[in-house]
Amino acid sequence: MAAGRELLGFQGQDVPAEADMYRCVHCGLCLSACPTYMVTGLETESPRGRIALMKAVNEGRLEINDTVVSHWEKCVQCRACEAVCPSGVPYGRIMANTRAQVMAHKRQSLRLKLVSLLFLRGALPHPKLLRWGAHLLRAYQRLWIQKLVRKSRLLTLLPGGVAALEAQLPVISGAFFGPRRQVFAARSEKKLTVGLLSGCVMPLLQGNTMEAAVRVLTRNGCDVAVPVGQGCCGALNVHNGDLATARRMARRNIDVFLAAGVERIVVASAGCGATMKEYDDLLKDDPRYAEPAERFSKLTCDITELLASLPLDPPKSTLNRVVTYQDPCHLAHAQRVTAEPRAVLAAIPGLQVVEMEQATMCCGSGGIYSILEQTLSGKILAAKLEHIAETGAEQVLTANPGCMIQIQQGLAAAGIPARVSHVVDLLDEAYRAEEGH
Repeated sequence: MAAGRELLGFQGQDVPAEADMYRCVHCGLCLSACPTYMVTGLETESPRGRIALMKAVNEGRLEINDTVVSHWEKCVQCRACEAVCPSGVPYGRIMANTRAQVMAHKRQSLRLKLVSLLFLRGALPHPKLLRWGAHLLRAYQRLWIQKLVRKSRLLTLLPGGVAALEAQLPVISGAFFGPRRQVFAARSEKKLTVGLLSGCVMPLLQGNTMEAAVRVLTRNGCDVAVPVGQGCCGALNVHNGDLATARRMARRNIDVFLAAGVERIVVASAGCGATMKEYDDLLKDDPRYAEPAERFSKLTCDITELLASLPLDPPKSTLNRVVTYQDPCHLAHAQRVTAEPRAVLAAIPGLQVVEMEQATMCCGSGGIYSILEQTLSGKILAAKLEHIAETGAEQVLTANPGCMIQIQQGLAAAGIPARVSHVVDLLDEAYRAEEGH
């Protein structure tokens, strides 16, 4: 095995640990939880199939070639397999390290290389650049440029599915949110001082949700800081193998939030929260940051997790509405937080929550997965839309920005008359109705 690894297999830094890979006994309990296996029926598109390929590379029986890489890249990294695995295989960590090896061997697909260059490493680590890009995109959408470009069909002449990518652009509306020097004071008896992650994409695409998060937290007795200097959490970089960039992002956030002296670090994005709770693993070999990362991870919680534990101050107004809840993968499977969002919804008078079938199955968003794997993502989404339609809900609640965009676009395309909101949006609506807003 050692000789094979020298010639072909995983080498250098961020090698998938054999103790992790060989914990998988190929029992198959992960199959029915895996969205890509459920859509394709292919063993190579299942967790145990992908781990089998990892073992083959590790043992020198396979090279890291385009075919092998394609199966790894088709993984949504929803981590549903972790939640059902009797052997406790840490699939998310294995896949992150495997993709780091793919990146080190320069075997990523062309589309992922371009997205990594322009977005994961070009924009995400630089909040000001990302914000300027959002301003330009908003101008493109608002100044009739987008309509003219689409009407001309010029994009269909470009290679690489540019037209399909442009069609997936989320609408940028409303004010941007961002870090600020002020602390928002609790509007009731103070219970905690919390630091709120602003992050990267969410404050630009769902700034109204971030403002709602501040109002909900202050209503429930929290002083809220949104520390200046913070940035992207690095989740998308971790998922796609760029661990070096992710570690730089993590160090910055650790420095900023720990210096702020907050008692909890609150996150309104499930994917971000999952990554931040695992900063301790990401930086475990860093002599300077291992201990601060462990402290940071222990302080981090999802906003629904915090609200349910305070406990939540229930609204006094009534919202007579039929809704359903979609579990974000990284909240349900990575963080194992499922009861708390439902507890928040249950506290809103008049709300009728209808559970959808397979609420914890992935919607196909997966960060940038819907961009890289459009066909497979669309098939996964189709199953989710069918389950939503069956509930008859007029509003879909979730707790992750990528899920919100993916499901809203899918509902619109399918002609299903339901809107998508974050859980805190609905709670904030109930509070504001109570206050006469």
